[in-house]
Amino acid sequence: MLSLGIEPNLRWRTFSEEIVDLARELGIELVVTLGALLADVPHTRPAPVTGSASDPKLVEELGLASSRYEGPTGIVGVLHDACRRVDVPSASLWAAVPHYASLAASPKAALALCERLAGLLGTQFDLADLEAASDAYETQVSEAVAADEETAAYVQQLEERRDALGDELDVPSGDTLAAELTRFLREHEARRQEEDSEED
Repeated sequence: MLSLGIEPNLRWRTFSEEIVDLARELGIELVVTLGALLADVPHTRPAPVTGSASDPKLVEELGLASSRYEGPTGIVGVLHDACRRVDVPSASLWAAVPHYASLAASPKAALALCERLAGLLGTQFDLADLEAASDAYETQVSEAVAADEETAAYVQQLEERRDALGDELDVPSGDTLAAELTRFLREHEARRQEEDSEED
């Protein structure tokens, strides 16, 4: 089962319970959420992916991190908590995308998430279209970056840092992801309130 949609504004608990009830009715063995976050990563390298799960056994099996975050959360946290309460295993995967290209959709992040998801599920996906879109994305962002010397220098620094790390990617922890999501939601709400007040 695949569910795609925007984050609900109201009745998160009801939304989560309906998703979990459907998962149990269909005999779903693992719920996986996919998302992206803004980070200091270059667009010219594969998007780093991090993941977390609440079940220690699942964490070990999938090579993920245990989330110890406590505090405000978004629908992803509520959904995973609902899964935990009824013993439905769940995991969360996040791709890091360059903050300087945040207005453009990132096929590179989608590609990285699909590759990681395929690994988790022990299957393969046809990713040829995403690979082509990822190449086009890199070319377009590179052209935009080249037009600004300061941004180009910054991206070069990110590339050097990423290359120096090699296989040890500087990927944020689950706690960092949750804090970043909380910050994003607060800023989003502040912008929305500001826009509403300007309309009045």
